[in-house]
Amino acid sequence: MNAQEIRNAYLKFFEDRGHHVIKRAPLVLKDDPTTLFTGSGMQPMIPYLLGEPHPNGKRIVDSQTCLRAQDIDDIGDNRHTTFFEMIGNWSMGDYFKKQQIEWMWEFLTEVVQLDPSKLYVTCFIGAPEYDIPKDTEAADVWKSLFESKGLSSGQADIGSEEDGYKRGINKGERIFFYDGSKNWWSRNGAPESTPIGDPCGPDSEMFYDFGTPHNSEFGEHCHPNCDCGRFMEIGNNVFMAYRKVGDGKFEELEQKNIDHGSGLERIAAAKLNDPDVFKISLMWPIIEKLEKLSGKTYDAHTNAMRVIADHLRAATFLAVDGCVPSNKEQGYVMRRLLRRAIRFAFELGIEQNFLEQVVPVIADMYHDDFPEVAEKREEVIAVLVKEEKVFRQTLRKGLKELQRFAEKGLTGTELFTLYDTYGFPVELSTEEAYKQSLELSENWREEFNAKMQEQRERSQTAAKGTFKGGLGGQTLQHKKYHTATHLMYQALREVLGDHVVQRGSNITEERLRFDFSHPEKVTREQLDKVEEIVNREIAKDLQISFAEYPTEEATGPLGALGQFGDRYGDTVKVYSMKDKNAPEDERPFSFEICGGPHVDHTLQLFEDGKRFKITKEEASSAGIRRIKAVLA
Repeated sequence: MNAQEIRNAYLKFFEDRGHHVIKRAPLVLKDDPTTLFTGSGMQPMIPYLLGEPHPNGKRIVDSQTCLRAQDIDDIGDNRHTTFFEMIGNWSMGDYFKKQQIEWMWEFLTEVVQLDPSKLYVTCFIGAPEYDIPKDTEAADVWKSLFESKGLSSGQADIGSEEDGYKRGINKGERIFFYDGSKNWWSRNGAPESTPIGDPCGPDSEMFYDFGTPHNSEFGEHCHPNCDCGRFMEIGNNVFMAYRKVGDGKFEELEQKNIDHGSGLERIAAAKLNDPDVFKISLMWPIIEKLEKLSGKTYDAHTNAMRVIADHLRAATFLAVDGCVPSNKEQGYVMRRLLRRAIRFAFELGIEQNFLEQVVPVIADMYHDDFPEVAEKREEVIAVLVKEEKVFRQTLRKGLKELQRFAEKGLTGTELFTLYDTYGFPVELSTEEAYKQSLELSENWREEFNAKMQEQRERSQTAAKGTFKGGLGGQTLQHKKYHTATHLMYQALREVLGDHVVQRGSNITEERLRFDFSHPEKVTREQLDKVEEIVNREIAKDLQISFAEYPTEEATGPLGALGQFGDRYGDTVKVYSMKDKNAPEDERPFSFEICGGPHVDHTLQLFEDGKRFKITKEEASSAGIRRIKAVLA
C-alpha cells in the first residue's frame, strides 16, 4: 500500500462513516494574514472549531497540503520535511474520544495493516492546578484495543520530555502520560499559555516504533517523545473539550470537537517499516530521477537528494497555488526553497535544465488526486524554470565577486556574503577557491557559521513578531480593518471602474493594505472620493451577514466579488453589507466571497470618533496598485 493508496483509503474510510470529503485549502490562506502558509490541517478549520457551522455538516475529512518553512536549513534528516500532507478528520459537536480512537485503530491496523505491536500512544497526565483531570478515559480505550490483539497495555506516568529521557520505558509499557508541554492542544501550547477565550483540550498521539538503536546524544533513555528516530509520531487526536475563561480557569465546552491529523508521509514510512520518509512513493521517484541525472547514488549523496526532493515538492505546490518567486513574504520563501535545491543540484553535478526535468516527475505523482496540479502543470513548470535561469545568472555574478574578494584574501564573512546575496553555496566557493589557488583567514569556517547563526536568529525574531499563526488576527481591530477593506474594494470599483480586482491584502491591528489591478496612479482626488464613499457607508450602519451559496451561483448570476486567481470548493461563504432601511430587493453595497471575520455592523468602525483615511497609494508591481489605510 503506497502513500497515494493510503490517502485515498483514509478519505474513503471516513466518508463511509458519514464524513464529507472537502478539497484542500491553498498553501497561502487569503483570509489569514497572520501566518505565511497553511502549516497544519486544522488551520483552515479554525472558524468551525470555534463554533461556526460548517456548510458540509458536522463530520469532515480531507488531505491538506502543509508547509512549515521555519527550519529550511535543517532539512536533511530521515523524517523532517518543509512540505507534507496531513490527512485529517473532524467532528464538530458529534462523536468524541471513544469513537475517534477506535476508528483510528481500525484504520491503522486493519486498513493500512500496520503491526499493532509497533504502536505506542501518549495521553495527557492532567493539570490538577487547573482542575483538569488525567485523561484516563482515552487511556482506557487504548488499553482495551491493545488487549484485543493480545498485546501488553502497561501505563506509565512520564511528565515532561526531560523526565522521559531520565526514566525511559519499562517492559510491557505502551501507554504513556505526558504533561501539557506534549499532550495539550491550544494555539499557544500548554494550559498556562492558552489564551483566554480559546478552545483547547488534551490530545492523544500515536507513535510507530521502528526499533532502531537509541542515540544517547538525545538523552540517556529512549521514550515515545524521544527525537532519536526510533519512535515516529504518525498522528494526533485532539479532544477539544475546554475553553480558558480566566487566569488558571477552564470550563468545559458545550460543543466538544475532535481535531485529528496524521502525517501521510509518516504513515507511508511506517507501512514500509523504514524510518526514511524519502523512500515512500511520494518521494522516491524524485530521488530516482536525481540518481539518473547525476549518475550518483542516494546512499552516497543522501543529504543533497533529500533537500532537493523536499524543497521541489514545496515549490511546486506553491506555484500551483499561485505563488511566484520574489523578495517578499511567501515569494521569498519560495525563492529560497528553489535556490537551495538548485545549489544542492550543483553538488550532484546537475548544472543544466534541472527543474525542467524534475518538476514533471512531481506533477505526475499528484495529478490524479489533485486536479489543480494537472490543470496548471505547464504554467508551474514555466514559473520554476524561469527562476532557475535567473538564479544561474546570479551565480555567474557570484563567481565575479569571488574573484574580487580573493584579491584581499577570502574570509568567512565574505563567503557568507556570497551565500546570502548570490546564493553561492560555501562548498562551491571553497571548491572554486581551490581550483584557482585562492587564499582562504584559517578561521573562515567559524566566521561563516557565526554569520549563519545571526541570520537564523534574525529570521526567528522577525517571524515571532510578525506571524503568530493559528487564531491570531481575530481581534476586534482586525475585524474592523477587514470590514473596511470590503467597503474600500467596492468604493474603488465605483470610482475607478469594474476593472478593479483584488490582487492581495494584508491586515494588522494598525492598518489595512490592499493590492488591486489598475493601470495608473490613483489621483488624490480619486482617493478622496473613495474615502468619502467608505465613510458614508460606514455612517449608514450597514448590517453585516453571510450566507452559503453554490460556487457557480455565487460567482455567476449573483455576481459576488472574489479575489483574482482564487480556487473555491463546491460552496462559498458570501458576506453582505447592506443598509437595514433599504428595500429588500436592493443589492447590498458590498457582496463578496470571504471567510471572515467581520464586525456585526459598520458603525463599530467609528468608535472613539475614528474615520477611514487612506494614508498611502503606490505601485506594487506592473499593473498593480497598493493602498494603505487606517481608522484614525
